[in-house]
Amino acid sequence: MAGEPDLAAGQRPRPDIPEVMRAAVLFGPRDIRVIERPVPLPGPDEVLVRVAMCGTCGTDLKIFDGHFPQTPPLGDYTPGHEWTGTVAAVGSRVDEFAAGDRVCIEAHSGCGRCDNCLVGRYTACLNYGNRAKGHRASGMTTDGGFAEYAVHHVSALYPLPPQLSFEDGVLITTAGTGLYGLDVAGGYIAGLDIVVFGPGPVGLTTVQVCKALGARQVILVGSRTAPLELGRRLGADHVINARQTDPVPAVLGLTAGAGADMAIECSGGIETPQQCTEITKRGGKIVIVAFYPEKVTLDLGAVVRKDISIHTSRGEGGNNVKRAVALAAQGKLRGAELVTHRFPLEDITTAFRVVRERDGNPVKVVILP
Repeated sequence: MAGEPDLAAGQRPRPDIPEVMRAAVLFGPRDIRVIERPVPLPGPDEVLVRVAMCGTCGTDLKIFDGHFPQTPPLGDYTPGHEWTGTVAAVGSRVDEFAAGDRVCIEAHSGCGRCDNCLVGRYTACLNYGNRAKGHRASGMTTDGGFAEYAVHHVSALYPLPPQLSFEDGVLITTAGTGLYGLDVAGGYIAGLDIVVFGPGPVGLTTVQVCKALGARQVILVGSRTAPLELGRRLGADHVINARQTDPVPAVLGLTAGAGADMAIECSGGIETPQQCTEITKRGGKIVIVAFYPEKVTLDLGAVVRKDISIHTSRGEGGNNVKRAVALAAQGKLRGAELVTHRFPLEDITTAFRVVRERDGNPVKVVILP
């Protein structure tokens, strides 16, 4: 699903790159098989990467279940949008990278021509899914990283600093998601009381980002002990187990009754947006970066009475993956500690089961091609 290759038919970009690779291909709902596929050729503005590892997340489960729009045809589609690796070859117009460079990615590469792309909102590209107009979302609307090789547009690749591991690199896209939410909401965090709902990968990277940006205190709310304790080690000032304690009075107690300046919803729990409303102070902000399995009930009247602003964002737009790389390089964003499970490509179905059932307290599950 790459762009048009600029190599002669059958010509390989380098003699050490094989003609075929192992790749996980989705043939139908919950029917993913590891088969041999041709190694893709990079188009003029694309880069071919030897994948080191690819993360899994809730979006992958929706794709696996057949509930994600605008994917390529079944039987000819490899998912996976959180990958990292080493450059194998570059297209004819690419001079930003060379073979052997380690890279991380952001999943989305917008068309570059619509109104949203021109202001950095390429995760809301108006030509989303339209490959003919240049849009690419790796692992979602084009082939992704559950394979030995993947191609991506040069604009959505970043050098992986030498002090960072591939485990760090696979979390960079995830961290960009939380950063983009903060960016959309105004981006100024210093001195604020922040509540993060959901100690998954997005929530845990967002906790670190908020501390790095000078939050007065960061409160992490979740329902699983192990990820909450990981959040504490990564910088959360307080953790609240929602199965043991009602988070609303707990947060109000930690904020002298006023509520938080900002609530960041990363959990996807259908009850959480209402909790965000109740724990956010008058004039505060709610940032929603989660997806939901069904419609959410929210007391919108209370939002208006409290003069709360609600901000939403999708994915990792606004050049925030670049910011995530910078924070990680400075040691302010620790991604490798979130990687709890590793599976070979052939066990991808087992990996999805572990993510779905939360078997063994997974945080970030990665696939090794």
